[in-house]
Amino acid sequence: MRTTIFLCMALGLLNAGCSVKRFAVNQVGNALAGSGTTFSADDDPELIKAALPFSLKLMESLLAETPQHRGLLLATSSGFTQYSYAFIRQDADELEERDVEGAKALRERAARLYRRARDYGLRGLATRSQGFEQALRKDPKAAVRQLTRADVPLLYWTAASWGSLISLSKNKPDVVADQPLVEAMIDRALELDEAYDHGALHSFLITYEMARPGLSDAERAKRARQHFEKAVQQSGGQQAGAFVSLAENVCVQQQKKKEFQDLLNRALAIDVDARPEWRLVNLVMQRRARWLLSRIDDLIVE
Repeated sequence: MRTTIFLCMALGLLNAGCSVKRFAVNQVGNALAGSGTTFSADDDPELIKAALPFSLKLMESLLAETPQHRGLLLATSSGFTQYSYAFIRQDADELEERDVEGAKALRERAARLYRRARDYGLRGLATRSQGFEQALRKDPKAAVRQLTRADVPLLYWTAASWGSLISLSKNKPDVVADQPLVEAMIDRALELDEAYDHGALHSFLITYEMARPGLSDAERAKRARQHFEKAVQQSGGQQAGAFVSLAENVCVQQQKKKEFQDLLNRALAIDVDARPEWRLVNLVMQRRARWLLSRIDDLIVE
């Protein structure tokens, strides 16, 4: 209640004098950037799907007034990434069997949102490392060496959105050519804080390793499985994402039907109320687990 009253008061000041307006914008931005489990603990993904666009546009409006607000840039980058994955890309995957053109349109929209998320992440990294994107494109490994552990959240969300954009842009060589930049960022994040957010980096790398250049299929799968073990360990086995990622990216490639089923059933067996702060993401990943199980005969040929 106090937060709601504060936000209303602060928003009411936006038409006041410049210094007061800037103060109000920064305070609202701080509140939104630190909103905690307001969304992540919700048990109704459809409600969040409907609510997120307003929140994201509000954050964009505030960034127009305070473009260097690092917390808002991080929240906006992560928000667009998660919205695109959970509610646009998943809808596209489920629609494809019935409407190929409709699914294609949704994926194009998802790609645009991932690009927006990436750009906010890059802006956030540039608040402490001026000219970061230019340096990254010139020499990725040298550019990321300038970043510290405090940059890991922005590194993670920027790499996640950028990697997702690349995965939806296989017919665009200029976008795919950015993969070494994503690799440099996620590898640096892992080096700085490999336990970030209870195994989030390892969960991301389960997917990424299966596309890492210069490795054999066996080497890629081995590395992905190593990241899976660490992701499960660091999350206490309470995040469905790692199980879904290994099933979808490794078991399908290796055509391991039983393991595919076992992993997805383990994801579905997670009690979403055991860790309320992970409730929403687990519900989203369990939805994907059910969808993957429904397509098992298409994905794995006996």
